[in-house]
Amino acid sequence: MRVAGFRQRFDAHLAGWLEERLATLGGETPEARELGETVAGLARAGGKRLRPALVEATWRACGGDGAPESEGVGQLALGVEILHTYLLIHDDIMDHAALRRGRPTAHEAFAAAHRRDGLRGGDRDFGTSAAILAGDLAHSWAQELLGRAVGAVSDPARRRALGDLVAAMTAEVVAGQYLEILVSRRGQASEEELARVLRMKSGRYSVERPVELGALYAGAGEGLRVHLARCGRALGEAFQLQDDVLGTFGDPGEVGKPVASDLEEGKMTFLVLHTLTAAPPAEAARLRTALGRPGLAGEEVMELRRAIRESGALARVEGMIGERLETARAALAAAAEAAPDAAGAAEGFAFLAGLVDDLAERRW
Repeated sequence: MRVAGFRQRFDAHLAGWLEERLATLGGETPEARELGETVAGLARAGGKRLRPALVEATWRACGGDGAPESEGVGQLALGVEILHTYLLIHDDIMDHAALRRGRPTAHEAFAAAHRRDGLRGGDRDFGTSAAILAGDLAHSWAQELLGRAVGAVSDPARRRALGDLVAAMTAEVVAGQYLEILVSRRGQASEEELARVLRMKSGRYSVERPVELGALYAGAGEGLRVHLARCGRALGEAFQLQDDVLGTFGDPGEVGKPVASDLEEGKMTFLVLHTLTAAPPAEAARLRTALGRPGLAGEEVMELRRAIRESGALARVEGMIGERLETARAALAAAAEAAPDAAGAAEGFAFLAGLVDDLAERRW
């Protein structure tokens, strides 16, 4: 997988930055270090590093040169990853998730600490409150990194555009998350609503915006950025659709969380929508009853998987993924034609093309 090579170098950079940050945390309030350790622990625990890899690869494809860690783009890549860490912590609270990256989620870890230390009040309330604060801390770290990266750009117009892009990326994912919660609680959604969740929560945040940030940071022209944004949008939507498939059919060891967790959370996805639309009434009713019920038994999960497959929903979603990957390939080819003849451009575009191929075979 192409990201693996990037991850080793990026993780060393991330670990060094986290150590520096933790060393300065908690001057007047030493207890705050516990929050920082929670953020750092999650950030260091792995993850795909897709977003920072996209920032750097696109920056290089559009003419960026030099060692990223010594350039502002290195801070930009770190900021995007720490922003993701903040969102994961809060997302796990909303989803009542027990595991993330193969370890207890922040709110579960804080609840366990409450029980261990014999604190007063409810352990769940404490865990949630402390995890929210840990997420807030991660958000402040991300804004610091992103602000410094943007501030290092000398051109005022490009600096404003980058600031607007960072703000849009953060607002869009929050809006997409709220819409996802809303349709899940309603227990129904239209294709248009799910398409907006797909676009706002993942398509833009996971790929399109990181790609745009890297291109704009390198000073790419508007035409090139349009092609890259189109590639990123399609790739991001394919990525989220794959997440939905893996959330029901994946290997827990590779995914890093329990399979069928999406069903237990009652998440409305295209897999669920297409099953409810196409499955026989009895199968659709069984799925509706199971959605959002914690502790689904293994046998019941197998039956729900069978219903999803036999309804044609899985094949339909896999077709949606394939269409988006083809769109991404075409847009990337157009971007390569419009790109400047820079030393590292071929390397950057090779990385992006390889990433599209990796996603076509994705199991993580």
